Amino acid sequence: MSARRPPLYRYELIDVQGEQIAFFFPARYHHGGAGRPWKDHRPLVKGILWHLHTGAPWPDTPERYGPWQTVYDRFRRWRRDGTWAKMLAARRLRLDKTGLIDRELWLVEASVLRARRAAAGAKTQPEAPPTLAGPEAVRLPEPPEHALGRSQGGFSTKGHLICAGHRTLLAVWVTPGQRHESQAFAAVRRRAKRPRRAGRPRWPRQVAGDKGYSYSGLRQWLRRHHITAVIPTRKDQPREAAFDRAAYRRRNLIERVVGWYKEYRARGTRYDKLAVNYVAFWLLAIIDKLLRKYAPRLQRGLSERA
Repeated sequence: MSARRPPLYRYELIDVQGEQIAFFFPARYHHGGAGRPWKDHRPLVKGILWHLHTGAPWPDTPERYGPWQTVYDRFRRWRRDGTWAKMLAARRLRLDKTGLIDRELWLVEASVLRARRAAAGAKTQPEAPPTLAGPEAVRLPEPPEHALGRSQGGFSTKGHLICAGHRTLLAVWVTPGQRHESQAFAAVRRRAKRPRRAGRPRWPRQVAGDKGYSYSGLRQWLRRHHITAVIPTRKDQPREAAFDRAAYRRRNLIERVVGWYKEYRARGTRYDKLAVNYVAFWLLAIIDKLLRKYAPRLQRGLSERA
């Protein structure tokens, strides 16, 4: 008689999705080497996803996922050793190889994300600043102001995002809420750069953004890289005769993507004191979206090739 399978709760990954990321976690028994065995990773990952979706305090983590201190420690450990960043980089590279990251039109957007009182109070000058480790394009040392500030929306963080045409987020960068989006474009586009592949460019043919990105330095960078700017001009600027209105209408896609990611309660509102933890949860939210959307499709493709 086969063992009864545990129930699948909301926010948990099915087997085919969990198998896509299992090999990123350390071997429980150290491949036969010395060392204390790791606790089973699966319930801990489920607990981390539960926190991502609900935004609840860590001590409220359901007991079925294990001690909340262990769940939090595992999330923090994998942020510090680059596991989350490596996992996301591998997922994006896999999508890129299958042609699911286009180079036609990329969309750039900045969104103010409210921060709660719980996000304040982190040390201003710690001896060892926390870091989000991983590939260079994703690595992030904790900023001095923890990416917290005050904008017209109050105490907040501003999230700077780049999205490809298939609704895949390619880059996330955070600044204090009052920081202008044009000042963060250089940082976020460096994170969106794709690896050079035969016959495929690093950059898209067009980049679309709102009037907040209509600055000469930004437009010059786009021209140097042979990218068409789909950015409307401000009132104090001469109009662009070749402005592509049809492409600009597609910019609503990234606004919808921002709304979808704000459904992750731990992302839609900031509770984390550290910016590196907040960005790590953004990476985890992207991983979760990609797994739920593409894991079964990619698994079928691999089976057909075999």
